[in-house]
Amino acid sequence: MKILEIADLDTSRVRLAYQKVIAAIANRDFRGAQVRKLTGAAYADLYRARLNDADRLIFRLLRHDDEVCALMLEVIVNHDYGKSRFLRGAVIDEDKLVACDAAEAESGARPLRYLNPEVKIIHLLDKPISFDDVQDAVFRAPPPLVIVGGAGSGKTALTLEKLKHVEGEALYVTHSAYLAQSARNLYYANGFERAGQEATFLSYREFVESIHVPPGREAAWRDFAGWFQRVRQSVKDPELRGVDGHQILEEIRGVITAGERGALSREDYLALGVRQSIFAASQRGRLYDLFEKYLSWLKDAKLYDLNLIAHEWRAKAAPRYDFVVIDEVQDITPVELALVLATLRHPGRFLLCGDSNQIVHPNFFSWAQVKSLFWREPELAQRQQLSMLTANFRNSREETRVANQLLKIKQRRFGSIDRESNFLVRAVGAEAGVVTLAPDKDDLKRELNQKIRQSTRFAVLVMREEDKIEARKHFTTPLLFSIHEAKGLEYENIVLYRFISDHRAEFNEIADGVTAQDLTADELDYRRAKDKTDKSLEVYKFFVNALYVALTRATANLYLIESDTGHRLFELLELTPAGRVQVDAKQSSLEDWQREARKLELQGKQEQVDAIRRDILRQSPVPWPVFDQAKTTELLIKVFRDRAPGGKPRQQLFDIACCHDEPVLARWLARNAGLDAARQFDRQRDSIARKSYSAYFSKNLKEVLYQCASYGMEHRLPMNQTPLMAAAAAGNVALVEALLERGADRQNIDHFGYNALHWAMREAFRDRAFASGPFGALYELLAPSSVDVNTGERLVRIDQRHAEYFLFQTFWVLFKPLFTHGRSQDIAALDTRAILAAWDDLPIAIVAEERRKKPYLSGLMARNEVDRDYAYNRRLFKRRALGRYQFNSALALRQRRNGEDVWTPIFEALNLPFIAEFTPSDFGWNRARQLLRSYLAEAGMPEASLPIAEEGMNGEN
Repeated sequence: MKILEIADLDTSRVRLAYQKVIAAIANRDFRGAQVRKLTGAAYADLYRARLNDADRLIFRLLRHDDEVCALMLEVIVNHDYGKSRFLRGAVIDEDKLVACDAAEAESGARPLRYLNPEVKIIHLLDKPISFDDVQDAVFRAPPPLVIVGGAGSGKTALTLEKLKHVEGEALYVTHSAYLAQSARNLYYANGFERAGQEATFLSYREFVESIHVPPGREAAWRDFAGWFQRVRQSVKDPELRGVDGHQILEEIRGVITAGERGALSREDYLALGVRQSIFAASQRGRLYDLFEKYLSWLKDAKLYDLNLIAHEWRAKAAPRYDFVVIDEVQDITPVELALVLATLRHPGRFLLCGDSNQIVHPNFFSWAQVKSLFWREPELAQRQQLSMLTANFRNSREETRVANQLLKIKQRRFGSIDRESNFLVRAVGAEAGVVTLAPDKDDLKRELNQKIRQSTRFAVLVMREEDKIEARKHFTTPLLFSIHEAKGLEYENIVLYRFISDHRAEFNEIADGVTAQDLTADELDYRRAKDKTDKSLEVYKFFVNALYVALTRATANLYLIESDTGHRLFELLELTPAGRVQVDAKQSSLEDWQREARKLELQGKQEQVDAIRRDILRQSPVPWPVFDQAKTTELLIKVFRDRAPGGKPRQQLFDIACCHDEPVLARWLARNAGLDAARQFDRQRDSIARKSYSAYFSKNLKEVLYQCASYGMEHRLPMNQTPLMAAAAAGNVALVEALLERGADRQNIDHFGYNALHWAMREAFRDRAFASGPFGALYELLAPSSVDVNTGERLVRIDQRHAEYFLFQTFWVLFKPLFTHGRSQDIAALDTRAILAAWDDLPIAIVAEERRKKPYLSGLMARNEVDRDYAYNRRLFKRRALGRYQFNSALALRQRRNGEDVWTPIFEALNLPFIAEFTPSDFGWNRARQLLRSYLAEAGMPEASLPIAEEGMNGEN
């Protein structure tokens, strides 16, 4: 058995024992190494070996082709499993571990797609990764670095591994918010931490917001397309009137506004050389007229363009980061790149990676423009390295062959884009794959649709958004994407529908003059286009790049459905029509579709999400009333204002009081509505609160999962909880795991702004057994990776790893009781005593021992106080009295609403106006309502009226 080691494995203190144990494991002598299998769903594939009386070795088994390898992960010192980065605080009883032999363990070995036979070091993100020789050389090279790699070349994994070795403040930035979040989760997977490093992962828009939040909303393609459709007829140049909107936007964003010195003046734009613009000199005057209208439209529509913002923000950018990684750099314009590099403390401490063959968004990218930003410095130019990754770890061999053939056609027809993009790729995986060309016939499409329509392993791609209309007539899968939507997606099987046939003329031009003999070379030679005035590449770049991206979305098989199967391009791609399409498509389960919906939702693919829920999951509304804010208000009016007869409304309000912990409402029900049961609130609260979600306490998960299949993963229970919130409140770890596996949303909130984590925290803060029992596992599962707040000027990201993160979440959970629990409160703020009391029984893995000390906690709040002069002040809190703090009322929280990110003022996110309905009027020592009114006024929110329940009480409480 081959022995592998993760890159940061430290065996220095047990070197001799380690060598002895791995020798036994290599010989498959698990008995001699005293190997035991760890139990527990979270680490079921982990094994431990005995090094000596005190120390243990954690490892797992991997399988590459027919070879099983043992990957050494970690040395556990002094039996202290609780400090293991892989076990994350788990309690391990060695007496209960089960011995196993090598044959038994090998049967559960994890697959490893690629293994470098010459290197035993394995890198670890969410899964083990073996670098090939080229990747390994890049990994060891010093910055600055520019990495050029095709689809599936492992660029992101390589950059993240290099990032792990950086000290100080590091930034990872990319155009896609989903990719940035995924990269962050990969980076910190398996408990990775690095002392002395603070790594931040941001989309480019989030990076801009971290400097200063722009007013309005970013102008998206759909906004531009709608505007351009309206103004198209006013364009007097008939040639421009027929130009595709994508080319107009590419000219605006990739040429006129892309330069680092600011948007081009009319004179400078008209004077551009022939290779610097898509449009001929005779058309540019009219195009600039259109650009000026674009600027007016942005202002009127309260939208912003990131290029224009980048120009403005250069004056605001200050050196901050010690190292910067820019992923998918081909999606970022030169001015955007210049803004990022302006935040470096030391020039040259950066890594860029991308692939110009994957450009489907308009930006007129070229590596020459990128390099010009940092090659002005002679020292940097001398040290500058360009590294090319030519291995493809994603696609099958046949797909890679066809994709390479397309790159050859592109280079032969248009010449080389630049030296850096002049390469072919090689498939590394063992998957042969198939690429099938089939005629666009109704019977074939019916048969194909019948097989793939209920499988999450097949997706259908079309070129343009408008091409979906025809595709939907034949394919009923919800997984239908335009090429702009498909960027970043990956499916086992891809169907390309009429990519060539619907754009026959454009692909005729792309194939024009290219012969099969021209494509025989195994490498691309560097050759520029002969005619400098020829703009064919710029005009047809979208079509050839779109086809390349489409070809590389599939990991195994590709099916091209075309009416013109005799098109010359297919001949050049060496594809011949097939009479039938052989497809092995198994129907996916509802759980598979739930997971797929959630994945696409995170990527912003709302159209496909809605189609899955409508056509596949077929979710129906819940058959019970949901007491959200509106429904609760109706009940308050019915019981207290209208004095409606009958006990049901009063009992429903009491159920609400118990579930949402509203003692004042219970008191009102007893005194003003005659509900005697409400006098027993303290004794009955827990039992009545659980009544509406009693099924969530059961070890049998079937009933809950059936309801999720019927009503959706995010359906609401009677008390306006989602299933995940209810499972969290019940402490049902197995159910939480099952719901998350099916795509439950951690970020969904109730009408008081509580998410599933907050429901679990609320229970942990008042129940010692809950805090020391299931809460540790629940926190690992439920805690969002970060919280984004707007301080009034800039985005501040509070990562889960920051000390401020759990403190912020604690403030969130304890906020409402400050007003609704009738305690002796003269300031409605929190001090260290209240916070430490809430944390008293929590696991050390959540709040470390050193963070539970009063001086540390007091200092943490003080240095994040809005008026504190401190370089790293996040301005989260406002001091209300000596040692007592409340949220900074100027904060806004990023929330997802109707598929878009919005900034919500913090007291609105906490729903302070509705909390007012459960806050009693001032009397005696209780100033809660007066304080509530002052907070509303401070935040610029409307004054709260008298609670409905108090309207007829004449001040009695």
